[in-house]
Amino acid sequence: MNANDKIPLVEVFFGTPWEAELVKGLLESAGIDAALKNYNLVNFAPSQGTTYGTGGGISVIVSAEDYDVASEIVATREQP
Repeated sequence: MNANDKIPLVEVFFGTPWEAELVKGLLESAGIDAALKNYNLVNFAPSQGTTYGTGGGISVIVSAEDYDVASEIVATREQP
C-alpha cells in the first residue's frame, strides 16, 4: 500500500462525549467503522479549550467511502 491508496477520514458528527459515543455505536451496529477524534484531549486536557460548551467537543469520523450512509444514519438519529 502506498500513500495514494489511503482512504481519507471525514467527520460525520460533532457533539458531547456521550452523543459521540452513541453515534459511534449506531454506526458500528450498521457495519460502519467509526472512531472518535479529540476524545482524550477533551477528557484529559479541558484547559486546552476543547471541552464542550467552549467551542469544542468530540468528532466521530468515518472513511470517506462510508460518509453518505453514515450521514443518513446520523440524520435519522437527529430527527424528533
